Amino acid sequence: MITAEKLHALQIGPEWVEPLNATIQKFSIFTVKEQAAFIGQLSHECNHFRTLEENLNYRAETLQALFHTHFKPEEYALFAHNPQKIANRIYANRGGNRNEASGDGFMYRGRGTIQLTFHDNYWHCGQALGQDFVKNPDLVKTPMYAVMSGGWFWATHGCNKIAESGDEEALCRRVNGGLFGLNERIQLTAKALAVLSA
Repeated sequence: MITAEKLHALQIGPEWVEPLNATIQKFSIFTVKEQAAFIGQLSHECNHFRTLEENLNYRAETLQALFHTHFKPEEYALFAHNPQKIANRIYANRGGNRNEASGDGFMYRGRGTIQLTFHDNYWHCGQALGQDFVKNPDLVKTPMYAVMSGGWFWATHGCNKIAESGDEEALCRRVNGGLFGLNERIQLTAKALAVLSA
């Protein structure tokens, strides 16, 4: 059981007690190593449980650096600082999303603790949790479903096994697709392990 006191020691608010406990039960995140890794990874992914929605407010330079395959050079300035237009372009025709004009890219932008993204992921996660996230995607940025969707990702991607092995790099790659923020993830996991083991 994760208590408010333990979360307080991790600088995580009490509103996360119920979501975390419900999620670890539902997705069998039972050992202290698994729970510490889960909390550490989620904490990094969602800015210490403060950011539950993807920030797509990119400057032209950032669009060019991150998404140059999605834009013509003359389009960067037109799309800059317009999250809706950006999402509709970069997420179009992928993961069950329809074309750019459909608005699916922005509708199914990243939400939750591990940034659930794309129509198909909203559908599959919603099926697993008994919710219609396709019709109500903003449910995923409420504390309960922000964590539950993270638990769904964790379970469907075999993260418990990697957490038990202690392979921090492999876990970071599984959650993030690369090694972004690896050192902070390691630190957050180590702190969670110390607090949960006490």
